[in-house]
Amino acid sequence: METRRLGRTGHHSSVAILGGAAFATDSPEAAEPFLADALTAGLNHLDIAPGYGLAERAVGPHLPALRDRLFIAGKTRETEHDWARSRLDKTLTRLQVDHLDLYQAHGVTSVDELDRRTEAFEVIIDAREQGLTRFIGITGHDLGAPRAHLEAIRRYDVDTVMFPVYPRVWADPAYRADAEALLAECAARDVGVMAIKAVAWRPWGDRRPDAMTWYEPQRTDSGIERGVRFSLSIPGVHAFCTPSDPATARQAIRAAARFAPLTDAERSAATEDVGSDEVIFPMAERAVSPWR
Repeated sequence: METRRLGRTGHHSSVAILGGAAFATDSPEAAEPFLADALTAGLNHLDIAPGYGLAERAVGPHLPALRDRLFIAGKTRETEHDWARSRLDKTLTRLQVDHLDLYQAHGVTSVDELDRRTEAFEVIIDAREQGLTRFIGITGHDLGAPRAHLEAIRRYDVDTVMFPVYPRVWADPAYRADAEALLAECAARDVGVMAIKAVAWRPWGDRRPDAMTWYEPQRTDSGIERGVRFSLSIPGVHAFCTPSDPATARQAIRAAARFAPLTDAERSAATEDVGSDEVIFPMAERAVSPWR
């Protein structure tokens, strides 16, 4: 699988990042086959969080033997200093590692929310100084993420960002303008850029979820491949995070393994084709739990 340098981290990340949410309902035994398959496919970067159900406890027992093969990225949604530090300690214990490669403020989708994370960023920055993480970053799953992440770069000089990149959201002129401003700043500062929601399609609406994602993913191999190719063809994007539905994640990994960039004309066609689709955001209004 192709690798790309993840900005100033210097890590040459597989273009597909293994999204830990796919292990949300697993035991360590149940997690092992998919984890092994992902490594065989060439993935060398794991993104995981305490909010992903049982994922940290499912994957953790396997990580000591894989530590030199994986760039491990953790996350925190906490806002208060003591809770954030406690959460970091718990993550390290569950993952059975003595440090992370990347620790990220998770789910920051507005400047107001960034303001609420001041104490958490103190913990994140302290963790880097103490050697508990090598790099720091920020993630966000909503329309305000690019603007908030641009401000985070200016305040905290974060090493990485992670935000939505898929055809329908790129068709929104306001979102695209914010995202391209963020990408320009990331390029200027050598900040690593990771995409999420590459294979998103539409909100579930009144349909009953039959995939383990809070939005409805693309359903066909061609739709998934187009989403993967689109996200990885946006200039400045280094990698994308695979979705939380295991079957869809496997399809996305296969698509990443045969990645070929879209031409400018193909990218434009991708956004034009989805212009009538409903955006999956705002998450607070349109997310539906797949476990309902």
